[in-house]
Amino acid sequence: MIELDGSNLTINEVVNVARYRQPVTLAEAGYQHIKEGRKRLDEIISRGEPVYGINTGFGVFADQRIPAKDLAQLNRNLVLSHAVGTGDPLTEEVVRAAMVVRANTLTKGYSGVRVEVVETLIDMLNRQVTPVVPSQGSLGSSGDLCPLSHLALVFTTDDEDREEDSGMAWYIGEKMTGRRAMQLAGIRRIHLGAKEGLAINNGATFSAAIAALAVDKAEYMIEIADIATALSLEAMVGCSSAFDPRIQLVRGHEGQITVARKVMCYIEGSTLVDSFGRIQDAYSLRCAPQVQGAARDTFGFVRKTVQTEVNAAIDNPLIFENSQALSGGNFHGEPIGMAMDFLGIAIAEVAAISERRVFRLVDSRLNGGLPTMLVDHQEAAGLNSGLMMPQYTAASLVLENQTLATPDSVRSLPTSAEQEDHNANSMTAARHAQQIIENTTHVLAIELYTAARAIDLRLRRNPNASLGIGTRAVYEQIREVVPYQAGDAWWGPEIQKVRDLLDNRSISPACL
Repeated sequence: MIELDGSNLTINEVVNVARYRQPVTLAEAGYQHIKEGRKRLDEIISRGEPVYGINTGFGVFADQRIPAKDLAQLNRNLVLSHAVGTGDPLTEEVVRAAMVVRANTLTKGYSGVRVEVVETLIDMLNRQVTPVVPSQGSLGSSGDLCPLSHLALVFTTDDEDREEDSGMAWYIGEKMTGRRAMQLAGIRRIHLGAKEGLAINNGATFSAAIAALAVDKAEYMIEIADIATALSLEAMVGCSSAFDPRIQLVRGHEGQITVARKVMCYIEGSTLVDSFGRIQDAYSLRCAPQVQGAARDTFGFVRKTVQTEVNAAIDNPLIFENSQALSGGNFHGEPIGMAMDFLGIAIAEVAAISERRVFRLVDSRLNGGLPTMLVDHQEAAGLNSGLMMPQYTAASLVLENQTLATPDSVRSLPTSAEQEDHNANSMTAARHAQQIIENTTHVLAIELYTAARAIDLRLRRNPNASLGIGTRAVYEQIREVVPYQAGDAWWGPEIQKVRDLLDNRSISPACL
């Protein structure tokens, strides 16, 4: 059971709720935070002063005072008018991640919502009600207004309670109206009070949710990249000198030091590495510590940023001690936008150098004497294409990554009659980073598959040779799911089996 208190939610817990449906509850401390925040908001309302987002319009309408009798309608109108997303729906995993992050944000007590708002989100998570949320339409500031409004459609209502205004949701695998899903789950839809509409939809929560899931997968792929490097180093009888710790230490970057140490660990005991008499290797092998190490160091910054964001108070205004409402910009998604741009660039480079190793593995002029395209034997070349096309696929994905890795956070267009004149584009950055990670997963699967075949051919020529302890374990795991085939075969499903090993995290890093 994961307890929300507003301050201690981890990325791993977000993943467990989103992907593995771990139950959620509200911690006693969180309950008290919410109660105190609502009490302060009620005191502000009782004073009758105009306060943005509480008794005024929104955005360009901030100067429009709203009577107390219309505050419920104001908040419902905000949800209805802002739910204008488009594009394919986000996965249930992403939406569930956003729900737990938002519940945690509101639990901090600075948003002024009632306890029932947070409890409703928690009930939806625990009873498997997942709103259908379009993937496009957010600028990342004022937060992810559009997708969060689609989420809110499902669990909020008004006196008319129109089913057609309740959005859509998944309930135990079936898609239906939000009102129907909530009825079947036995969860009461709520009428929004003062500020609650803005408290729900203001903030870069979907950006942070996608980022948390992306960070979780990227961390594993960075580990796999080091394994793939070691396997390719074996297959191409490369040189170990580039991974000598002395080289890394005199430059001093932690990521570089870590990559080199891990590769040396995986190839320990190998008689293939350093056996070809080559003085030095091409950059894709020799500079792996520098490239993949830079990705590791970048990842560390990104992870810290995302971890901070899932515990942040991010709507506007925020309610502080002495019942003071302060208007600011915590909803702005720039921290996540930049972090996701950085992550996308880093992981795109991991894929880029991986594809270069695949290219060398299939070229007989570069792979240390193995057959062209890794056909079973050179005489079979022509009749068989070997692994020509997997390298094409890897190259295609790397080219796509190069486009996707173009930073999104540097792009902005003004909205709301120039009131919101600099936007973050954070959710687009997060979606692009997520796609880069998926593409890179497949590129690494291709490298592992290609390196395993090259090792088969290498060991046929050198039957007395030995792989390193770590690389042998990975090679054998690959061969358990895809045995060697001499002639051309439908490589696609076999590569997918290796990809499945990565998606399921079945290959466990042995060198930590």
